[in-house]
Amino acid sequence: MTDLISMTAVEAVDSLRKGETKPADFVDAAYARIAAVDGPVNALPTLCPDRAKAAAKSPTLKDSLLKGLPVAVKDLNEVAGVRTTFGSPIFADHVPARSDIFIETIEARGGITIGKSNTPEFGAGANTFNEVFGKTRNPWNTAMTCGGSSGGSAVALATGMAWLATGSDLGGSLRTPAGFCNVVGFRPSPGTVARSSSTMPFDHLSVQGPMARTVEDVALFLDAMAGQHPEDPISRPAPATGYLDQVRNPKAPKRVALSPNLGFLHVDPRVTEVIAAAAGTFEAMGATVEEACPDLTDTPDIFQTMRAVIFVAGHALDLENHRDKLKPDVVWNIEKGMALTADEIGKAERARAALYARVAAFFGEYDLLACPTAIVPPFDVDQRYVAEVNGHRFENYIDWLAMSYAITCTSCPTISVPCGFTDDGLPIGIQLVGRPRGDGELLGMAHLFQQASGISTKPIDPKG
Repeated sequence: MTDLISMTAVEAVDSLRKGETKPADFVDAAYARIAAVDGPVNALPTLCPDRAKAAAKSPTLKDSLLKGLPVAVKDLNEVAGVRTTFGSPIFADHVPARSDIFIETIEARGGITIGKSNTPEFGAGANTFNEVFGKTRNPWNTAMTCGGSSGGSAVALATGMAWLATGSDLGGSLRTPAGFCNVVGFRPSPGTVARSSSTMPFDHLSVQGPMARTVEDVALFLDAMAGQHPEDPISRPAPATGYLDQVRNPKAPKRVALSPNLGFLHVDPRVTEVIAAAAGTFEAMGATVEEACPDLTDTPDIFQTMRAVIFVAGHALDLENHRDKLKPDVVWNIEKGMALTADEIGKAERARAALYARVAAFFGEYDLLACPTAIVPPFDVDQRYVAEVNGHRFENYIDWLAMSYAITCTSCPTISVPCGFTDDGLPIGIQLVGRPRGDGELLGMAHLFQQASGISTKPIDPKG
């Protein structure tokens, strides 16, 4: 069991392909590991062993991409017949009849859902806790947060309860927990992964994406996710050359822009110290490193406005019918959206158009933008959000996430890769941003960085 848990996803799929192991072996190993380590961290509160074990017997798995490898699914993604709560008391007993098309695609390509990973209510906030399942803790120090909103997925990966896990990302929900837990989280370009949406199918801000322990594994998982679907109007075909193939034939960056604060953010010195050391890693890869960044100073206004619109579209009826069951942060977001004027929304759209033009020009000069994944290391799990850094106080619960949501506004693909640790052993992630629609190219560069950094991502036991 230990040998199976220690495998990368690529190694596991190769073992399944050769017939050295069976899907049931990995399903059993996953549940044994969950029983051994999930107690202190609370990453996978909902399990579906009967469903998983039945799926492991399917004869179609041998011809599939993932060959029957187990997958942890974020509790924002519906899975047919499996309790899906969205982290909300409103949906505490919800069992969907159909899976998200995102999950249907993964399972059709050989992934086996083993359970649901914990998330904050409706994915709002970057500390994973809710009134249904409670707190998910960071395995590197269980007194600390694992980040969010894909916190349960990141913890499941870091502790070896899963080889692959799904994440979603609006303002950093996939990247922040990856950075906090020493794993990899990739936010693909909008439309790369088809997703279900009953309220905003044309939205370009929120995406689904892969999480794993290595960039190679993330690329494999993206191959199992990507492609066009008639129910998603912005989805696009998978590339002619698969993402894993692109990672295995990478193009090294020649010119890297390294920014400690995106030109306008307050960042904890413990973070900037680790990120600064990454310059040497890029130089060892043969790149020229310069401190540079496109102008992103108006992204807080752009993002806050557009996010509020999304909350109105998705949750106005929840506010009307179940206000007493919503956490204050979600209520604030919905009401902020309801108070917006058409002029404010139009202004944000125009500002984002100008932003995209600046970013496209920037990537005409640079191959890669590198910056911290988050402005702080993991913090106290009982602290709802970061309220202050370096004497600067934030106005609301998402202001501290500008390092990630500023990049969301650009529509560029972006990935969090392990970069190092603080003096007291807390993980720090580096965010690597690629040129527009350059998903495969970015994954290749991130793979080269992860190889050059030499940071281990082997599963760990939770540390108290």
